[in-house]
Amino acid sequence: MSVPGPTALLVIAKEPLPGLVKTRLTPPFTPAEAAQLAEAALRDTLRTMLSLPARRRVLVLDGRPGPWLPAGVDVVAQSSGGLDERLAAAFAGCTGPALLIGMDTPQITAAHLAPALSPDAWDDCDAWFGPADDGGFWALGLAAPDPALVRGVPMSVPQTGAVQRRRLVDAGLTVRDLPRLRDVDTAADAAHVAAAAPRGEFAAALARLTAAAAR
Repeated sequence: MSVPGPTALLVIAKEPLPGLVKTRLTPPFTPAEAAQLAEAALRDTLRTMLSLPARRRVLVLDGRPGPWLPAGVDVVAQSSGGLDERLAAAFAGCTGPALLIGMDTPQITAAHLAPALSPDAWDDCDAWFGPADDGGFWALGLAAPDPALVRGVPMSVPQTGAVQRRRLVDAGLTVRDLPRLRDVDTAADAAHVAAAAPRGEFAAALARLTAAAAR
């Protein structure tokens, strides 16, 4: 595990159960196969989390932990409500700077998150924002976590990222951007992400399922 840093790192995720995760991958994948891909994505994300300097490492989970959960990660339950409410609650549970990411970008590396987790990450900076190709965002960091900065932002629409970033700016925060990444929502997204991180468990799971389908 990496050394501690000034920032808490949170991953918000669902337990990878068939029919409850990655439903947009079905078809071409079955619900069970989509769950396998979700678990692989979560494993990759948590492995990267453990390699990063963080004050605390937290999985904000909808569901129950499984054998995919590594040691060194605290687990807290997600709140009820829409995604904006669940994100707001995750930040409400933080004291001090916090960076939250999802489980949909298993291609993340330490380099992607390094600027927001460095010792000087919050010098002249109030928020870090990671835009996603689909118009959403894959990372959000706040020097002073305030649930009101997230609550009420419309989620899962093409304008989500723009609205969220504008919310930060309108609050008078200095915002810095992380690299733009692609979420895994569709089969095309899965292929793109696997190609970006060919040595990860997600890429291996996708290759295995694709090969089985071709037989």
